[in-house]
Amino acid sequence: MSEHRRRPSGRTGPSGSDGMPQGGRAAARRAAQAGAGRGRRGADRRRAEAGQTGRRRLIDYPRSGKRGLRRWLPSWKQSLGTFLLFLGGLVGLFGYAYATTTIPSANPSTQQQSNTYYWSDGSVMTTQGSTNRQNVDLAQIPKLVQWDFLAAENATFYSDPGVDTQGMLRAVYHMATGGEVQSGSTITQQFVKNTYLSQSQSVTRKLREIMISLKIGDQLSKQQILQGYLNSCYYGRGAYGIEAAANTYYHVHASQLTVSQGAFLAATVNEPSLLMLADTDPQAKAQAKARWTYVLSRMAAIHQISQAQEQQYLAAGFPTPKAYTPSAGMSGQTGYLVQTAEKYVEAHSSLTDQQLGHGGYQIYTTFDKKKVNALSASVAAMEKKHLNPGHRSADKDVQVGAASIDPSTGAVVALYGGAGWNKGHWTDNADATGVPVGSTFKPVDLAAALDHGAVLSPGQPASQITPDSKFNGDDGITIKNQQGQQLPDANDPTGLLHQRNDVTTKWGYLTLRKAMEQSVNTPYVQLGEYVGYSNVENEALKAGLLRKSLQYDTPGYYIGTSTPSAIRMADVYATFDDGGVQHEPYSVTKVVAGGEQLPGFGAPKGTTAMPSSTADTVTDVLQGVVKNGTGTNAQALGRPVAGKTGTTDDYKSAWFIGYTPQLVTSVSMFKEDPKNAGLQSMQGVGGFSKVFGADMPTEVWTGYMTAALQGQPVRQFPPAPQLGQGTDEFGAPSPTPSATRSTPSATPTAPASPSPSTGACPHQKKHCAAPSPTGTSGTTTGGTTTGGTTGGAGDGGLLGGTTNGGTTSGTTGGTTSPTPGPTRPGRHG
Repeated sequence: MSEHRRRPSGRTGPSGSDGMPQGGRAAARRAAQAGAGRGRRGADRRRAEAGQTGRRRLIDYPRSGKRGLRRWLPSWKQSLGTFLLFLGGLVGLFGYAYATTTIPSANPSTQQQSNTYYWSDGSVMTTQGSTNRQNVDLAQIPKLVQWDFLAAENATFYSDPGVDTQGMLRAVYHMATGGEVQSGSTITQQFVKNTYLSQSQSVTRKLREIMISLKIGDQLSKQQILQGYLNSCYYGRGAYGIEAAANTYYHVHASQLTVSQGAFLAATVNEPSLLMLADTDPQAKAQAKARWTYVLSRMAAIHQISQAQEQQYLAAGFPTPKAYTPSAGMSGQTGYLVQTAEKYVEAHSSLTDQQLGHGGYQIYTTFDKKKVNALSASVAAMEKKHLNPGHRSADKDVQVGAASIDPSTGAVVALYGGAGWNKGHWTDNADATGVPVGSTFKPVDLAAALDHGAVLSPGQPASQITPDSKFNGDDGITIKNQQGQQLPDANDPTGLLHQRNDVTTKWGYLTLRKAMEQSVNTPYVQLGEYVGYSNVENEALKAGLLRKSLQYDTPGYYIGTSTPSAIRMADVYATFDDGGVQHEPYSVTKVVAGGEQLPGFGAPKGTTAMPSSTADTVTDVLQGVVKNGTGTNAQALGRPVAGKTGTTDDYKSAWFIGYTPQLVTSVSMFKEDPKNAGLQSMQGVGGFSKVFGADMPTEVWTGYMTAALQGQPVRQFPPAPQLGQGTDEFGAPSPTPSATRSTPSATPTAPASPSPSTGACPHQKKHCAAPSPTGTSGTTTGGTTTGGTTGGAGDGGLLGGTTNGGTTSGTTGGTTSPTPGPTRPGRHG
């Protein structure tokens, strides 16, 4: 076939004379399109190789055309868009929440409830709650008194929308930096919480509070909100609303309140349970005065009063509230029982005293009605027998505190807090610190020595200690530390510390058992130094004491300069009683609100504080105190008893702590003027020239325990364990028994000693022990001599205010004693 016939008609070559491709213009177009297609596909292929796609994405992320980290970093447009989208979502969510929020019906005052407290047997102890309320109109409240509350809580009340974001942040800042405590909620929010919502602490409830606070302005005026707030607040003393508060604190109507009085009432809203005691409790008064001063300064700062007026109010003095007369249901010991239970509830839940004040709670306690009444009756019997403040001035202002604990659980079954709320005594003596425990601390020293041993020779390992280890008991000996250095005393002519006993008896070297029975100080001060402060402190903490009540490292620490509460000291002896198992003292077993039981109120689990051999040995030694020593008055119980007496410098406090296998009770006695803080000497009280723990405190203990244990079986303590070889202090006579069994032995007769003068310490310094009677170790009471041991010492005095020369104690054989676990700062002492 010819070439002419193979080509399309009219074409003579690859192109025409005009340069177009063969086939004319249509072919040219097709060729151009094909070329363009090939170009796009190539570009797509190149972009794909570069990590890009050929299609436009709605969100270009990861970013196209970028490499490395920049590919994953959003652009400013993307960042701005995301923020605006988030902000828009929040605005939409807020708008929806605001639109759907409705203001509920107010809780009528008739629905306010009381709290009901129950005895351990389930019967009602008392009811307390929100019945004391009288609503008043805002016009009846002086304008400046209104501003007292606004200045204290929400100065921008009349201009803010009901929620103050800056105020919330400012409150958080002040609390974080230790400044003045301020409320983060506006008055509107507080009114909404008190009037429309429950007192629960939850995010949902807080969000509802904010929404209702923002919306309520459409229904109520600012004046109505302020009026509702003033009528709904809890002010303490069972007073709800400003009218009831004005009456209970100042015996006036709200319309008669002064600016100064209003400033105090505004202060009570923050801490009603504490500031309600501002008329009698020095700590509460100091805090109330500080808050009152703050409110007046805020009044001047926002120009509601002038600075000159502020100074006038300050110069006039703090408006101390009138004496509080509570309802009959809080008289006697009931007020202390309720107070103790409330503290425990607040410490073991998220409930505050404000929430408890609003009522609606059923609180079941550990308190045994019969035992509480028996303890109160025993104190009353002792006071009737011995105290006559109308005819003997020494008997004025004498106080007693006592606590009784079940050693197997830690349940506080009874306490004696004082004469009663109805008699103006507000402080719970059973749960208060500040009274030195004296020689009742010595069993802790012995327990620490049994557990850790004692460094008797410098650089040597700790030696084993038993109750029959012998130490120098003479009066006036110098005390050494673990390095063998004599402790200094700048007040002594020799420059050295000479420890004193109650009497100048030449005891020589005597066993720790004998020293405990006769409450001789010098062996236990020296033992404490050899054991080490850290070891003794850790023993005390594990046994149940709180660090805040322990004295610092001085020789006097070992003979009782610390000031735990009666509850906490009972708990320590309960640890000995329960074979070394410590139970946190507790007073509430169940809390019910709205038909539901709140969590956190089961009996605390016991923890092993010391080996059972240590606890049982200490118990054995303390039985000897009752059989042969200063605690013989407790034999009147007619059961096996272990216990210890305690007396402090100048007879400013006297203790007896004793126990049977079923029950532990501590009794403290001291003298303090309610208007002037500080312990006074009890010399002459009850007709006793010198008041010891073996006297009136033991009498209270015996009377109570006799009634409390009536009908219960007589139980024996576990036998003391067999101990190994105990080591004597250097210088003790030999031979020393090769092994000892920790059981009471016959008490040898000590040599008679001359009667000490009142100035037994030649230089009359704090570290010198107070003198004690001679001839018997006990006290002549009711014509019957007890104690039985000629020349016996009384309770150990205190040694304090002297450092140990900077020497660090607390190591045993070069090994630091174990650190105890964290202790919970509970509300019992």
